[in-house]
Amino acid sequence: MSQAKVAVVVGVGPGLGSAIAHKFASENFAVGLIARNADQLTEIQSEIQTNGGTALIFPADVTDAASIKDAFAQIKSQLDAPEVLVYNAGAFQMAGILELTPEQFENSWKVNCFGAFVAAQQILPAMVEQGRGTILLTGATAALKGSARFSALAVGKFGLRALAQSLAREFGPQGIHVAHIVIDGMINTERVRGMIPEREEHTLLSPEAIAQNYWQLYNQDTTAWTLELDLRPAVEKF
Repeated sequence: MSQAKVAVVVGVGPGLGSAIAHKFASENFAVGLIARNADQLTEIQSEIQTNGGTALIFPADVTDAASIKDAFAQIKSQLDAPEVLVYNAGAFQMAGILELTPEQFENSWKVNCFGAFVAAQQILPAMVEQGRGTILLTGATAALKGSARFSALAVGKFGLRALAQSLAREFGPQGIHVAHIVIDGMINTERVRGMIPEREEHTLLSPEAIAQNYWQLYNQDTTAWTLELDLRPAVEKF
């Protein structure tokens, strides 16, 4: 079992999830990495370990409650009860109301909202017992407004925002900091640059800069907690 504090990042890919995991590992946290893609997790784990950090991988499907519960049981056994949970999983199905299938709509809600609910249930008892903990939920512009062809994403992200508010009001008085982070813009990843190669770098959110904000949220004093944080490039219209 790890002697370091434990942070769990759910939804670890080569962009923001990886940057958050790297940041907490660099601050001497043992990091649990959760995502469906085991090969991708192994690659990010190797990068963290090469930099002197501690990371273990726990492949799981966030649409499956049993899969999430099993991953967190392994984390508690192999590392320890997490002090930090970052829920960064997301699914985006861009389609009109009449084009979406019920299965696509349900899957988007499960990835964007349901998985966060189940994950929070796994870590809250230990956090309450310790009287401290941090839960950071990655939101999006779609958490604030529904747009044409964005219904599946908006419903899931609206739900995640509501979950953050409910968690904060129930568990904040017990020492648990819950924050919802609105990512208002496109993140600078290899996939995004491939989609829009003409976009200049300063118009995209830096994953490392976002991760630094997550770290700052974790470090906030209990007398001045943030519930919701908007992050966007300086040139982003809002």
